[in-house]
Amino acid sequence: MKLLALIKKEFIRFFQDPRLWLTLLLPGVVIFAVYTLMGSLMHQAEKYDFRVLVAGESQTVALIEGAVKGMDGATLKIEQTGDPVAAKEKVQKGDATALIIFSENFDERVDSYAPQVEIYYRSEDTESFVFYNMASSVLDVYEGTLANKFDLNGGEEKYDFSDADGLQKSIFGSILPFLIVVLVFSSCMSITLESVAGEKERGTLATVLVTSVKRSHVALGKIIPLSCIAAIGALSSFLGVALSMPKLMGLSVGAVVGSYGFLSYFFIFLLTVGVVPLLVSLISIVSTYSRSVKEASGYTGVMMMLVMVLSIVSVFVGGIGNWVVAVPIINAVVAMQGVLAGTAPVWVPLTAFAVNLAYTALLVFGITKMLSSERIMFGK
Repeated sequence: MKLLALIKKEFIRFFQDPRLWLTLLLPGVVIFAVYTLMGSLMHQAEKYDFRVLVAGESQTVALIEGAVKGMDGATLKIEQTGDPVAAKEKVQKGDATALIIFSENFDERVDSYAPQVEIYYRSEDTESFVFYNMASSVLDVYEGTLANKFDLNGGEEKYDFSDADGLQKSIFGSILPFLIVVLVFSSCMSITLESVAGEKERGTLATVLVTSVKRSHVALGKIIPLSCIAAIGALSSFLGVALSMPKLMGLSVGAVVGSYGFLSYFFIFLLTVGVVPLLVSLISIVSTYSRSVKEASGYTGVMMMLVMVLSIVSVFVGGIGNWVVAVPIINAVVAMQGVLAGTAPVWVPLTAFAVNLAYTALLVFGITKMLSSERIMFGK
């Protein structure tokens, strides 16, 4: 019953303090708003209004018109000109997007010799440069069809074994695991330091320790509710990232969500749940050892940097073997990466979850011993 009373005390402290709610929930809202805005700005379609002058005639003009129609929001106005010199001046002054000059009888002579085609543009003008790249690509393709001696991948079969779904999984598998661990660590740190080091600094923890309550109950009375509360903040931040990340990368939320099955989501949830109490226990040990919140915050800051570095290295360095499941925290990052990429065997996330819980139990035991030490708790 004393354990339940301690757990209840922590929950009451949290739910009665609006500042703690704000600390946990606000990051997720801010992340979603900022990432969504960044994605909208980054992937906003450019609206081009091409004004092109053409000297000479060729059927390739129709091909260029077709290419412009395929560009979202782009328009093309073509004007024939018989004065290339004056047309060049218009392009140079910015009165026209570009000038295309075809040599005389371009289409009739293209089979017998290489006729001349020239495109004048301004590379410092984005619109002019975009049109030049597009038009030159169309002409390159047209040129290739004239000397087509064989067909490359000319059948109806699928030659590229990669697909958009695989690309999305690769992107999310590289980014989300690192972000999840960092966000979970931040949530755990924001509430754990104040709960343990704060009470120790104010002397309220010492009041509890002088009673007959078991030290293991005190440790569990901190770890259990703090883990539940930290999971709320981690969930808020995770949803903010998961819902805004597709927009940030120009992908569809529905397409990303639909590319994963129930088992993948379950494993991500399981790995996150396994990491939360481990990080809470780890920060609690530092907080219990420290004399004040300020001192604990300094130690935890260094710890967070270490976790971030190891997490990002484990994500972007290939060739890590399955032995990493024995390494706490990092095993969750690697397992999440494998789950999101669709390459992780079922036993990997399950083992990582069990290993992290085992480390949590060891840390709780360590906290229990620290609470029994008068030198650590009272400085004696």
